Amino acid sequence: MITLYGFGKIFPEGVGETKDLRAQWALEETGLPYRVHALDHTAGDLDSDAYGRISPFHQAPVIDDDGFVVAESAAVVIYLAEKAGKLIPGDLQGRTRVVQWCFAAVSTVEPTLVCIDMIGIFDSGKAAPTLHAEVPKLARRWLGHVERRLEGREWIACADFTAADIMMAGVLRSIRKTDLMDPFPRLKAYYERCQARPAWQRTLGLYAERLGVSVDAIR
Repeated sequence: MITLYGFGKIFPEGVGETKDLRAQWALEETGLPYRVHALDHTAGDLDSDAYGRISPFHQAPVIDDDGFVVAESAAVVIYLAEKAGKLIPGDLQGRTRVVQWCFAAVSTVEPTLVCIDMIGIFDSGKAAPTLHAEVPKLARRWLGHVERRLEGREWIACADFTAADIMMAGVLRSIRKTDLMDPFPRLKAYYERCQARPAWQRTLGLYAERLGVSVDAIR
């Protein structure tokens, strides 16, 4: 059975956008049997030497599939899709298209969105106004490219929902309470389609239960 290492407590400042949600969503979509090992980051679980041996950067998620350990959310989701034979096409070009869009989510779109969060946290007084102005512009540039990709498409990589949609929707989740998606109707509709999937709704409920909060607090 697969063990998913994920967060088991909320952060002091509230519920974080933790990436183990992506891994659990993939597990729920594929139907692979799993259990969750809840980590208490406030007690130092992520910083322990034992966890460092399976997570190179002391981060979550990590999965342990009967001794085979995978870290990094995109790698985890792709591995689960390959293992289950779901969420990823069987042909080389189809698989590559899914991997491409997983990379696009985590290496192009996500870093800029993370920068927005970091600037808000570490420069709440806006001592660096140029950054506050220019980083959202860059984010809108990437979102605009995703919007164009979605023209005439239901899902980001292929005709069917794939691992790439888990990754892209997981990245977009961090801006769900902002207005960054407002200028992009196809992107907003795409995000809503992803969030409406039964496997995501199960994931959200299980995550809320794990953290001891209401689903509405993390929706």
